[in-house]
Amino acid sequence: MSKKQSNGILQTAVWNVRQSAQRLGLDERMLTRILEPREKIVVALHPFLSDGKFVHIPAFVVRHNDTLGPAKGGIRMTPGVTLDEITGLSMEMTWKTALVGVPFGGGKSGICCDPAAITPHDKEIIIRAFTRAVRRHIGPEIYVPAPDMGTNEADMGHIRDCISYSGGTSITDGCFVTGKPVVLGGIIGRRESTGQGVVHTIAAACERLKLKLADLRVAVQGFGNVGGVAAARIVKTGAAVTAVSDITGGTVKEKGLDIAKLQEHVRASGGVKGFAGGRDVPRDSVMEVPCDVLVPAAGGSSITEANAGRIQARMIAEGANAPVTPAADEILQERDIFVIPDILCNAGGVFVSYLEYTQEMQREQMTYSEVEARLTERMRKTFSDVYERAQQKKSPMRWAAIDIAVLRVVEGILARGLLP
Repeated sequence: MSKKQSNGILQTAVWNVRQSAQRLGLDERMLTRILEPREKIVVALHPFLSDGKFVHIPAFVVRHNDTLGPAKGGIRMTPGVTLDEITGLSMEMTWKTALVGVPFGGGKSGICCDPAAITPHDKEIIIRAFTRAVRRHIGPEIYVPAPDMGTNEADMGHIRDCISYSGGTSITDGCFVTGKPVVLGGIIGRRESTGQGVVHTIAAACERLKLKLADLRVAVQGFGNVGGVAAARIVKTGAAVTAVSDITGGTVKEKGLDIAKLQEHVRASGGVKGFAGGRDVPRDSVMEVPCDVLVPAAGGSSITEANAGRIQARMIAEGANAPVTPAADEILQERDIFVIPDILCNAGGVFVSYLEYTQEMQREQMTYSEVEARLTERMRKTFSDVYERAQQKKSPMRWAAIDIAVLRVVEGILARGLLP
């Protein structure tokens, strides 16, 4: 597989693992063991929607690896989601959980549906249909889903209710899903945790690179749960967010956007486009504005061989999963752009999901300050581990991050034994 062919999430994930295995000297049998998903499930949902129409919706669950614990990963609901995409994302989750040091493996789910094209009631019907269809694949020791693109905490509450109702109990016996509403056993700060983790890694990078955080100009691609939270959090440090984009378009203000007002505009209008406090620009141009830090926080493969040479940032903090293709990564390395890789940069969400998991399993409650303190400590420690290995090996941060993760999974495989 050439780098020019590696533009999908699965292809990028496989490429990165193969390169890591080569650096680490893993034999072909071990490489096959860590590449092949443990389980791939394809199901067909046939719910009746509120208008009486009978619909067919494909859905997927992939458990990539459970060596270090139950598979962990969100439920993606988009009209074009594919089994390959879910497989690649589940693989990314394996390395992310291993790197950040939580006792989970990697998993992911997909539902082929456009949530923007249906009513909230119909979405609940579909989510409950999905839950019933994959119930035997979900459990505290099997696979623990969470929100992802197109899904939210309300959906996770419906999954929890569907499972408990089926069992004739008021609550589930253990944590079957994270990212739930706080009133249903969720954890304070879960929604903001991925974006906050992004900012923690940027701050840690600034300390190592001798940059003053308050002097940074930041561009953010994607203004959802990750990009929106990261933008709001980073302006509190004194940094200026000078460009933001989402699916509707982009907005730029060289002296810094008022993120609070931009959030109000997005809530009222449905998107970034038309914000009076900035200058409208094409959404893709935000990736190429002059800035100190670029945060790609939308879909995968947004930085490719075609645009990597036009990036004008000193640092890239990968808020999205696999936003940089292998060919683009090579260009960024040649241009000496410091990249905080996705499995490190956006690992705050899965770490706080782990806190929610332990909280529910033990019937405890954590305060926001406790969550924030533990998140900050873990993100800083993980960044330090990756940075120190990168310096020691004279390698990019991405190589160091995935090598640490792969080594931990391989160690787990050998510790468990090679026999079934």
